[in-house]
Amino acid sequence: MLRRPVTTDARAIYTRYSSDTEVTKYVGWPRHQSIEQTKAFLAFSEAEWNRWPAGPYLIERQGDQELLGGTGLAFETPTTAATGYVLAREAWGHGYATESLTRLYALCHPNHEASIHVLEKCGFVLEARLEAFADFPNLGSGQCEDCLRYAQVAGWSQAEG
Repeated sequence: MLRRPVTTDARAIYTRYSSDTEVTKYVGWPRHQSIEQTKAFLAFSEAEWNRWPAGPYLIERQGDQELLGGTGLAFETPTTAATGYVLAREAWGHGYATESLTRLYALCHPNHEASIHVLEKCGFVLEARLEAFADFPNLGSGQCEDCLRYAQVAGWSQAEG
């Protein structure tokens, strides 16, 4: 299940994934060192939802509503958006990312083999390697890293793939 984040989600987001060194290794935002950073993300999320028709989502398991991670749309223009995801460690390997990634394009660090696999399994196709394109602050290089850009191919379906 996907739902819009609210301020009361701060503690769960922080403890489940945003402060985890392994979970945040390849994300494009700094690992949260405090609950205040998670609250700042929630303020950012609210601003995105107020500006665009969608924004960050939380991923919850159906039934018990356990927080599994996050996904969403990051709008660049009214007609262009990127998507991605982050999952708590306990949610890895259960197919949740495959269910949540179905929109537009996604960026991925070239060394993040698990995400590359998920993107390809979702029907995303490698479109480009973007040199020195994005900062991955948790890798500690201090410089922009290459990114892979995957996109959905119009008309593709899992039955055809």
